[in-house]
Amino acid sequence: MLSIDCFIKRIPEYARFSFPLLSVLLTGNSGKEEPPLTDFPVPVPKRTMSYDFTHILSQGMYPALLNAVPHGIAVTNRDCKIVAINQTLEVLTGVMSADAQGVYVDFVLRSNIARRGRTFRDVLAGGEPAVIEGDIVSRDRRKIPMRFTITPLQTAEEQTIGLIIVLDDLSAVVHPAGLEGDSDISESIIGHSAKMREVFELIPLMAHTEASILITGETGTGKDKIAEAIHKRSNRGSKPFIKINCGALPEALLESELFGYVKGAFTGATKDKPGMFRLAQGGTLFLTEIGDMPLPLQVKLLSVLDDREFFPLGGERKVQVDVRIIAATHRPLKERVAQGLFREDLFYRLNVLQLHLPPLRERESDIRFLINHFLRFFAERTGGSVKTFSDEALRLLMEYAFPGNIRELRNVVEYCTNICQHQQIGVDDLPKQLLAHARPASRPPLPSSPPSAPKAAEPSRETARDWMSIEKEMIIDTLTQTRGNRSKAAALLGWGRTTLWRKLKIHGLMSPTAPNNEQG
Repeated sequence: MLSIDCFIKRIPEYARFSFPLLSVLLTGNSGKEEPPLTDFPVPVPKRTMSYDFTHILSQGMYPALLNAVPHGIAVTNRDCKIVAINQTLEVLTGVMSADAQGVYVDFVLRSNIARRGRTFRDVLAGGEPAVIEGDIVSRDRRKIPMRFTITPLQTAEEQTIGLIIVLDDLSAVVHPAGLEGDSDISESIIGHSAKMREVFELIPLMAHTEASILITGETGTGKDKIAEAIHKRSNRGSKPFIKINCGALPEALLESELFGYVKGAFTGATKDKPGMFRLAQGGTLFLTEIGDMPLPLQVKLLSVLDDREFFPLGGERKVQVDVRIIAATHRPLKERVAQGLFREDLFYRLNVLQLHLPPLRERESDIRFLINHFLRFFAERTGGSVKTFSDEALRLLMEYAFPGNIRELRNVVEYCTNICQHQQIGVDDLPKQLLAHARPASRPPLPSSPPSAPKAAEPSRETARDWMSIEKEMIIDTLTQTRGNRSKAAALLGWGRTTLWRKLKIHGLMSPTAPNNEQG
């Protein structure tokens, strides 16, 4: 007979096996004459232990057991009310185990399979395990595809006392690779440009280290997606990935969210609350907008990074944590260090590995792929057919600078698919602010030039002519300013060099056989 104490000590060894083994250990009944696994480290008789599950719960032995399994787990009684959930499910749902106890399981697992608890009650009544694929709404309101394994729990006397529900994340299966040959990078990370391929090459290298990472890039470039991709590919991939925005919360609230607090730490603290560090135990904590973190918290964060332990608010006992830090910011941290707004020692502690995401205007070849991706995405979400952009509308999109990067591009495509009543999205369906930037009268002025440089055409002259003539004159004026240097001209116009090259051909400003050089 395997004792509880022996079992608890060997949890890390048992955790590598699949969930049915856990059911055998809990209930002592595999449903078969022979033990289910032949390579189990110790002999497992049909009746593994004399304790029933109620006794395990009453003795407080279940937390370590449930938390050792890298899947979301919920345990219910016969009334389909929660008895316990593990840390993985706490992170997924945003509900703590203590708060979930006594609540109907379908109120905690917001899923499309629940049907007001009927699915779970059917398993209880039939006594047979069920495996169902569906989805669950996470704490950040994302739908995540899941496989639900629902198994009746029985005592040694074969009396059903509840259910154990295991959630297996299927998102890696449902969302295949966005980069050819790499099945671990999410479909939402789309990039075929040279700069993005450099980023993709660095992801597996950074995933196989434990060093802190600093991801830089303008807002909307997808820093959170890259951080999650690194986490999923790392040895911590089966553990929680916790994200917190350091610039969205006031200092006091951010401190309590990061480090948690004990009961009585302040007015309203009626019970202990674990912070994000404790919820991310064994996994990754993603600190976005780290450049906006208040200086006093930077000191405490540095201490945690060095010592891997901290005091919760109001606590007198240190909490030890094993968490990898990935930080991200759109601010130039070196400048903030020089201004005294960011600690230099924390900057170097976070900047062990650095990854910079290029803005969308430097990824011109990716824009078309992203547009097609978002058109398909919104068509699937609304259940309609995939719309397309007219040639002129697509041209304006390709030439727009997208200061909000991928986030702005997504919003533009969503706006167009909702506003346009036809299958093809035309210029009139584009957002007004995008059209305003595309018109020459609203075009931002070129950077200051030497006094001898020719001036750009006046708006009053531009409005009297068609856009093609205006664009041609604008290109000629800019090339004159730069003395024929196309790289500088493209930068002044806010275009890529390939865009300028294409427009030179369109306007007949170069010979088709002319060499592609900087001065040509």
